[in-house]
Amino acid sequence: MQALSKQKYILFFLLFFCVLVGFGGKSQAMQKTVDTISTSDVQFSDLPADTQTTKVAPPKKEAVKEASHKIETKEVQQSMWAIFLAGLFGGFAALIMPCIFPMLPLTVSYFTKTAQSRGSAITKAIIYGLSIIVIYVAFGLIITVIFGADALNDLATNGVFNLVFFLLLIVFAVSFFGAFEITLPSAWANKMDEQSDKGGFLGLFFMAATLALVSFSCTGPIIGTLLVQAATSGALLGPAVGMFGFSLALAIPFALFAMFPSWLNSLPKSGGWLNSVKVVLGFLELALALKFLSNVDLAYHWEWFDREIFLVLWIVIFGLMGIYLLGKLKFSHDSPVEHVTIPRLFLSIIVLAFTVYMIPGLWGAPLKSISAFLPPLQTQDFDLYTPSISGNRQSSTQNNDNTTHKYADIFKAPLGLNAFFDYDEALASAKKNHKPIMIDFTGHACVNCRKMEASVWTDKAVYNLISNDFVLLQLYVDDKTELPTAEQTVNAQGKKLTTIGKKWSDFQASKFKANSQPFYVLLDDNGNLLVQPQGADYNADNYKAFLQSGLDAFKKL
Repeated sequence: MQALSKQKYILFFLLFFCVLVGFGGKSQAMQKTVDTISTSDVQFSDLPADTQTTKVAPPKKEAVKEASHKIETKEVQQSMWAIFLAGLFGGFAALIMPCIFPMLPLTVSYFTKTAQSRGSAITKAIIYGLSIIVIYVAFGLIITVIFGADALNDLATNGVFNLVFFLLLIVFAVSFFGAFEITLPSAWANKMDEQSDKGGFLGLFFMAATLALVSFSCTGPIIGTLLVQAATSGALLGPAVGMFGFSLALAIPFALFAMFPSWLNSLPKSGGWLNSVKVVLGFLELALALKFLSNVDLAYHWEWFDREIFLVLWIVIFGLMGIYLLGKLKFSHDSPVEHVTIPRLFLSIIVLAFTVYMIPGLWGAPLKSISAFLPPLQTQDFDLYTPSISGNRQSSTQNNDNTTHKYADIFKAPLGLNAFFDYDEALASAKKNHKPIMIDFTGHACVNCRKMEASVWTDKAVYNLISNDFVLLQLYVDDKTELPTAEQTVNAQGKKLTTIGKKWSDFQASKFKANSQPFYVLLDDNGNLLVQPQGADYNADNYKAFLQSGLDAFKKL
């Protein structure tokens, strides 16, 4: 019995660690995902340069298109893997929820007792597992069909959807805390259960469908969170891929335990620890919800949900999680914690250490490991970090004309850099100072962009190149600020470009054949390409080489 207890806590520790890694993995994965805007209505065309250069030939249009295609293909592949892994972690987390875990030995025992042979039991379990996969993947495909490719792309920056996602995740968190359960109509489950009695392969399929329905109160919030992440990634098959990972994690244990029934004896018994898993997931849902609220705040310039407020809320959330793991905070469905076990103590240490790690961020510390989730550092009101960077590293272009850049009242450049936010204005400055232009196609909801700014642009050599040798132009492709009526135009397919974001998204797609962010383009002072554009690269040396190659090409003109 003591050995069983130890196994229970070891399993709890490993699975909770997977949940933490999965949550962190979302951060890392999101850093590698493609942040896109729909450009299906854009007709690609070239914008003319003011003059032609003859000394150094710019990259061919075909080369630029090929480079842009490679960048987007790589990012989409990374996004798909990230979604799949998030689904896999979500499935393993769902497996140890109170609605599913007790059903695992019961279902496997049913296969072994009703089958005529061990091989038959294994076959039934595999069919049962495949049915689970088919059901959830079909659900993911239905989501894709309902929304469509363009709608899925738009979700990442749509204010209404982000606000709905925020509220949805709050509801899921409250459900995990035990306030209520999200359930489907019982008639659905009863109908499926009746069909499962027919036997055969069809009966096994309906058994899997019954599991999906009766466990919805536990899996619903996880599935909902996963679909939100998949949908906002912009990947067309994101929901289906996420559901495949989720269902695979659920299906594998049933097949494995049917193959090796003796493993059932090593499973921990159901108990209060299952509810603890739900509560911990509730805290993680709550923390994740704030990211979607931040996206809305940034895109619409509400300027009330800045970095300090975000960090304060995360510090409180994870601090309470640590206190909960120590047994000092209890919810209505929790079992009494008579003493803190060693695994639970170590888990609380990890969570509380993460909480303490975030505290210096209130004074401007970059917190590079989670920078992709946080609002940009430039939204911080009390910042002791940025002045130390801009003060110690000279910027030859800062305040050289004592003028205010266009849109400087709504956009703030990171790290104290002197950035432009309008192409024509940046081009004029480049001609005046005879410097190349570095275009940073970015976005408020672009987690890759925040990661690049926090982990690569802060490198001394990279910072000095951007600050001293280039005219930095940041173009936000997801901004919702209305353009003045005189600046609103209609693109080739008749769609009116009414916001700053739509204008620069159309510009990126039409001139550079790309719609992913971040996307870095180096131009000469006449608007001609110097080198092939580049996407996110978290290796500072590689990024420095990219900038230096553009600068060397410019000096040869």
